[in-house]
Amino acid sequence: MYPDDLKYTTEHEWVRTPGETEGSVRVGITHFAQDALGDIVYVSLPEVGEELQAGTTCGELESTKSVSDLYAPVSGTVVARNEALDATPELVNNDPYGGGWLFDVTVSDASSLDALLDSAAYQATLEG
Repeated sequence: MYPDDLKYTTEHEWVRTPGETEGSVRVGITHFAQDALGDIVYVSLPEVGEELQAGTTCGELESTKSVSDLYAPVSGTVVARNEALDATPELVNNDPYGGGWLFDVTVSDASSLDALLDSAAYQATLEG
């Protein structure tokens, strides 16, 4: 349920290295997050070229239950966004680690990835 090849944040985002663009990472939300949100009906993502600061709000996920902020897991520049989510936001629910990815970002400081949680540490935060 929480793939070992990903890094995680306590805000329930995941990071896959490498991303599709050289020097980038891919970002999405975890199974736990999509399950807690319920049926996602709208996704607001950062624009390509936007500079993100780790830990700051960079978008929103709207579900039938609530609206939830999306946080940047790392600092860097957005190089791609999942345009398919404009028409089919439910991909985030159906395939959170695949077709439901959110955006790619080039990381301004690669060492910041070391601060992210591995799968076991992330799962431990869910149990506490």
